[in-house]
Amino acid sequence: MAEEKFKIVVFGAFGAGKSTLIQTLDPQARHIEAECSTGGTTTIALDYGRVQLGERRIYLYGTPGQERFEFAREIIGKGMDGAVLLIDATSEYDDFIDHLYSSIRQAGIPFAVFLNKCDTVGAKPAELRDRFTGAEVKEMSAKDRKQARGALDAFIGTLRPHA
Repeated sequence: MAEEKFKIVVFGAFGAGKSTLIQTLDPQARHIEAECSTGGTTTIALDYGRVQLGERRIYLYGTPGQERFEFAREIIGKGMDGAVLLIDATSEYDDFIDHLYSSIRQAGIPFAVFLNKCDTVGAKPAELRDRFTGAEVKEMSAKDRKQARGALDAFIGTLRPHA
């Protein structure tokens, strides 16, 4: 059986855990970041990682989480086989999350919603889950390799491979 290849793009707001998810799945992942004025760092271009799940090779691309990087999300998203919308379950559903969700749905791309930080005090996964009726929703922690791989594996199992 030939190896199947998938391009998966991870979308989400600033601080949702996109970089953490990709680095948990691939400890050798690449990350391009800059210092934030509020402290810490933020992705300014993309994250890139690779994961082998049996006969399936997954190429993961993480997008910047600030609204001003819409152009980068469009470029990174070209040719994707599927999308993951990563949501911080401790945050409120806002206009930016709604924009990302609507854009992915309108593009007709297969996608899943991963509710991250469900193991954190203040998480509201049930409240957020209701916002994504009809979508595949997984509760997980991007820091937990087993949960991250399980969520990705379940999603990949619903996709057709990239030609």
